[in-house]
Amino acid sequence: MSSHEYEDILYEVREGAAHITINRPKVLNAFRAQTVEDLISAFTSAGSDMTIGAIVLSGAGGKAFCTGGDQSGHDGSYGGRGAIGVPIDELQSLIRDVPQPVIAKVRGYAIGGGNVLATICDLTIASDNAIFGQVGPKVGSVDPGFGTAYLARIVGEKRAREIWYLCRRYTAEQALAMGLVNLVVPDDKLDEEVAQWCRELMERSPTALTIAKRSFNADSENIRGIGSLGLQALRLYYETEESKEGSRAFREKRKPNFRKR
Repeated sequence: MSSHEYEDILYEVREGAAHITINRPKVLNAFRAQTVEDLISAFTSAGSDMTIGAIVLSGAGGKAFCTGGDQSGHDGSYGGRGAIGVPIDELQSLIRDVPQPVIAKVRGYAIGGGNVLATICDLTIASDNAIFGQVGPKVGSVDPGFGTAYLARIVGEKRAREIWYLCRRYTAEQALAMGLVNLVVPDDKLDEEVAQWCRELMERSPTALTIAKRSFNADSENIRGIGSLGLQALRLYYETEESKEGSRAFREKRKPNFRKR
């Protein structure tokens, strides 16, 4: 067992698997710029350690896997680096680039950017209390890359557009039916199920797994470029009153009035 100290996440290696946990339960594990920087550092560390056979991404507290960007820190920018003040595109790419399979262990809400992270992970195992969905168009935001185009590859164009346009929430069983997750288990069995998948991965050829992962990714690699271009557009969008109305309405706990903008 080993551990590292981070501000917004927990990092631990157990039985050959790196466990990366977003540790902001008071805000349902919503991420700010520091959170993403910590995640980038942790995934880089895990990805470069050839003794690690799998990486598990989860959220602390039991109520949420991740609920996306912290809207309390967003009014045109998240305050950090990158096109929109948070290097989320780097994190998304890194999850795809690390040689090990990455498992999303989902309890509670996987909403917005959290739903995107669960989507990008190689495998997703969910508790029966998990809730999935997008929220961007309700709060003046969107994921213009992997969160949209890659989602469509997984669940199909019609369902992906429904998810983004209507911003509804979906149960774990509904997510399973549409192919968004691999398996749903009772909440008290989730940790052991994920541990079992990690043990099985540790028994597989790491080079073969890496080649397989690279091969899967190659087919959708063009989405990285789409996302990079899209984030530049998103940066301009965040500076508009329309987008700012969404984040203000969220903080004020009211419905946004986008049309008057």
